[in-house]
Amino acid sequence: MGFNCGIVGLPNVGKSTLFNALTATVQAQAANYPFCTIEPNAGRVAVPDERLEVIAQLAKSATIVPTYLEFVDIAGLVRGASQGEGLGNQFLGHIREVDAICHVVRCFEEGDVTHVEGAIDPVRDIETVETELMLADLENIEKRTESAEKRARGGDKVAKAQLKMMAPVLEALQKGEPAHTADVPPDLQTDFRRLKLLTAKPVLYICNVDEGSAATGNALSDKVIAMAAGGGAECVVISAAIEAEVAQLADADEQLEYLAGLGLTETGLARVIRSGYRLLDLITFLTAAPKETRAWTVPKGALAPEAAGHIHTDFQKGFIRAETISYDDYIACGGEQQARDAGKLRQEGKDYVVQEGDLILFRFNV
Repeated sequence: MGFNCGIVGLPNVGKSTLFNALTATVQAQAANYPFCTIEPNAGRVAVPDERLEVIAQLAKSATIVPTYLEFVDIAGLVRGASQGEGLGNQFLGHIREVDAICHVVRCFEEGDVTHVEGAIDPVRDIETVETELMLADLENIEKRTESAEKRARGGDKVAKAQLKMMAPVLEALQKGEPAHTADVPPDLQTDFRRLKLLTAKPVLYICNVDEGSAATGNALSDKVIAMAAGGGAECVVISAAIEAEVAQLADADEQLEYLAGLGLTETGLARVIRSGYRLLDLITFLTAAPKETRAWTVPKGALAPEAAGHIHTDFQKGFIRAETISYDDYIACGGEQQARDAGKLRQEGKDYVVQEGDLILFRFNV
């Protein structure tokens, strides 16, 4: 099961530079002109997890395999995109397919990098993008509602249920509020998610600041942080320029030394990746054996058989039980056998909700 975040924003805010640094590749062409990204570029990035090395040492694992997120670099949006301006239709089509939105916002002043609006104002830029997404969603829901009303008049029960689900969404969008604020009944949430509305997706604001502001932020990023806090969204401050430099350093110690010289203890990208992971409401469970120590991604609330299916479909089909040790108990006891001897291993069944950091051995029979 893949989880992806779409990197969006106005042209020339640093989206492709950020994507290149995230994936440590040059898949996306970074250039100082609008629409340099014509087709979405996708790259997988490892989710930082210090636990893997500790577990691997205790399990004497030959290899370590982290869990991954996918980031998609999407063409820049401009005012009027919902009406097809710029590459609007392509932009909106690509973003509809991602699980979450990483909205890159320009929070730096630099004369030789043009801004499509002519001046730097991150809050205005956010409102421009979000307005276009809401207008696109409004048109979408209006068309769906019109179609459903015709079918409902003919006695179509499915259409009547759709109207019940879409009514609060249409009301919210007509008031200029994003779809995620709509009061959709709990029993209709699955149908709501199937609409793939742009403003129903979780959002992470990424403030792209100048190099001198990477550690502390600046007045521009402060405005975005305040806006994000007011809307319950997440926000990360980074310098895409610094991240691009760090990505060129292959040695981890060199990276840390370079960052330390700038007053930083970790890359901004590490924070972006972790925030994206939280944004998608994901958790990690772990497996450990002499062959490999591995991290696996599942949605929060996943049951043990579902988690087993992420390893292999046979594990889910023939699920018997999940032999589970918490990470803390695994480390405190010094490994799997010691945890077993200490009575810390639990036999969990089909109704067990997997917890963050669980080390699990699945028993199955097909």
